[in-house]
Amino acid sequence: VELSAGSLGMGISFGIGTQIAARLAGRTYRTYVLTGDGELDEGENWEGFLTGAKYKLDDLTVIVDYNKVQLDGTVDEILPLGELEKKISAFDWNVIECDGHDVNDIIRALDEARQAKGRPNAILAHTIKGKGVSFMENQSAWHGRPPDEKEYERAIAELKGAAL
Repeated sequence: VELSAGSLGMGISFGIGTQIAARLAGRTYRTYVLTGDGELDEGENWEGFLTGAKYKLDDLTVIVDYNKVQLDGTVDEILPLGELEKKISAFDWNVIECDGHDVNDIIRALDEARQAKGRPNAILAHTIKGKGVSFMENQSAWHGRPPDEKEYERAIAELKGAAL
């Protein structure tokens, strides 16, 4: 991990800079940026989508944790993204969707991104916030609050039950 961005929206811009630097240095490597759908409320991300397309950064892949829940509520309540796949595609990015809870589907999406040429890639990884823990699933309250001891024990019990 080269950067754990502090301010929201910096990841895509950093990834673009990394890929432009690689190109200028004659190096070839892939850059991956992980962001959340709520983070896409920040305008800097959309400037990044425009810039990535301008420079045809096909070694750049942005993975969006597409769970539709953010810090203070759902994405639709806070700032609706609408049809995200169509929006990012309109910025001339190759958009791939996958089940963000299925490792094999994630690998398929990453492989597909590596094969794409001439434009950057965005993987929309559909997930469920708090998946597997009944009282946490799709609840924005758990975005920044740790469970207490009792909640922790209940969550672990539920997750162990799901793994059987």
